[in-house]
Amino acid sequence: MKHRHLLLPLAIAAGVLSLSACKKEASPGETGATGKARTETADEFVARINAEFKADMPEQTSAQWLSQTYINEDSQRVAAKANERALTKLNSWIEQAARFEGQPMSEASRRTLALLKLQTPMPAPKDPAKLGELTTIATKMEGAYGAGTYCTGEGDAKKCRQLGELEDVLRSSRDYDAQLDAWQGWHSIATSMRNDYARFVELVNEGAREQGYANAGAMWRSAYDMDPDAFAAETDRLWEQVKPLYEQLHCYTRDKLQQTYGVEKGQVAGGLLPAHLMGNMWQQDWGNLWDMLQPYPGAGDLDITAALEKQYQQELRAAQQKRGASPDARASFEAEREARLAVAKKMTERAQDFYVSLGMPKLPPTFWERSQFIKPLDRDVVCHASAWDMDMEGDVRIKMCIKPNEEEFTTLYHELGHLYYDLAYNPQPPLFQNGANDGFHEAIGDTIVLAMTPKYLESIGLVNAQQQTREALINEQMRMALAKVAFLPFGLMIDRWRWGVFDGSITPDNYNAAWWQLKARYQGVAPAGARGEEFFDPGAKYHVPGNTPYTRYFLAHLLQFQFYKSLCEAAGHTGPLYQCTFYGNPEAGKKFQAMLARGASQPWQATLKELTGSEQIDGGAVLEYFAPLQEWLEQQNQGRQCGWEAPASAAAPAPAKQG
Repeated sequence: MKHRHLLLPLAIAAGVLSLSACKKEASPGETGATGKARTETADEFVARINAEFKADMPEQTSAQWLSQTYINEDSQRVAAKANERALTKLNSWIEQAARFEGQPMSEASRRTLALLKLQTPMPAPKDPAKLGELTTIATKMEGAYGAGTYCTGEGDAKKCRQLGELEDVLRSSRDYDAQLDAWQGWHSIATSMRNDYARFVELVNEGAREQGYANAGAMWRSAYDMDPDAFAAETDRLWEQVKPLYEQLHCYTRDKLQQTYGVEKGQVAGGLLPAHLMGNMWQQDWGNLWDMLQPYPGAGDLDITAALEKQYQQELRAAQQKRGASPDARASFEAEREARLAVAKKMTERAQDFYVSLGMPKLPPTFWERSQFIKPLDRDVVCHASAWDMDMEGDVRIKMCIKPNEEEFTTLYHELGHLYYDLAYNPQPPLFQNGANDGFHEAIGDTIVLAMTPKYLESIGLVNAQQQTREALINEQMRMALAKVAFLPFGLMIDRWRWGVFDGSITPDNYNAAWWQLKARYQGVAPAGARGEEFFDPGAKYHVPGNTPYTRYFLAHLLQFQFYKSLCEAAGHTGPLYQCTFYGNPEAGKKFQAMLARGASQPWQATLKELTGSEQIDGGAVLEYFAPLQEWLEQQNQGRQCGWEAPASAAAPAPAKQG
């Protein structure tokens, strides 16, 4: 996850360039509105806001960093006020920029002004009172999510659990009722957000309309260098490409759930998967069902977690030996902390090594001094992994609470992808310092993760020599598919819901029904029992109260395979795509670095073409990569009734109310 302050979220995607090109330079005598504006040309205005933007950024990001690494009322207040100032200034810039419409300017300035209106997914009304109300509601909803707690029992028997503990139940329990209780418990924390969210939608829609967009959803879709409706159609096309693979995975999984829980409990009417049995609170990643979905138990076992745990034990013994033969409780505790930090940094160094092997620089010393690698003992922090560019000049950091396991290890490769993107485009003007579109930023590190093949893991001494049997290959592909393929429809449906909310086709009295209609349509999942409008289940997913656009993740899950294939070709790989690693290949590194350095300076289609030869995002590389698994799934599913049927009562969202 890439984090930036509210003014500049992860993906300033490229804006729609509607102004006609014109190379004529403005004469000094041309006038604007008042004061300085009378002599300021469009190019001078762009230079000024770029300079102001960069000058303001360290204070903005520092406020956000503190609010997540020193959580208390003071840091939250400072962060909220910093956001309010940033949005106020952004509104001022956008208002000033309007006077240059149709005026002569350079192409770079024209693109900058188009991007300016897309700097935040939370367009704020100009009215200062409403702007303040918006930032207050946004902070309140994020706080409600972060503090969400599910309690059962009373008195001494009272038991309260937060998200992490409830996720543990879904991850490891196979007790149907315990899983249902944990799932329903977490979703209960969101009910209080409904009214706040409805008001939030009114306010951001007002802000979007003031900037010339039909609604906030149309504004989000305008960030892709194409017509907003054409972009929506493009995501539909991409989903149709990969949907057959997902349907086969869905069919196989449903059969295994029925074998485990029984025919009745293992599915919901219509062949839908029960939401609380998928091992993940939102059904977006099915990797925790490995115990029941593993095709060939034990074949080609890649136990990365065991190898990392062994490294931790080695660090712990070394730290204990430094403290003498019989360290006391305090010394033992200090040794454990030292070992945890040491192994966390070594895992990070290993991830850095992949990027350096491609010809990229080592991360700066300040990265190692200022990042949060493990959970501090003296304060509350946000452990959700994120990558930070603090000043556009090389102060890059990660914020994690690293544990020695496979998930954290691959997350490090992902987060460092964000930082290497930041460092590559730091020479660009500030408003071009972002991904070509928001999907690009999320895809960079994941492209590297795809190259973490068994051959690569063996080469760095993390796993033993691998014998690649067909059984081992199918296991390896299934493990990847449970993360990459299972995610695809989820990556679409969240913003499908929000686009409907923003345009009024989904009304507040239909929030939950529309949510589950889309879950059924795209993911083929459903709750085990009725979820009426007394619930606000969308609020149980961080990105809804956190107002983070989500289609970027769908795009990233396709782009990473396109990037991977292109880099494999640059590295001269022959053979099946899934066997490729380009670790240590300078040609692949050069091609990758050239793409990263472009930032948002040109339409993403041009940047994609430079890397892959195509201007279109395409699901073909996903299907090529998973071809062995798809063939295997089709064989397993022969004779089964695949597919699902959404409930008739949730066939479509309610129409927008008139009047």
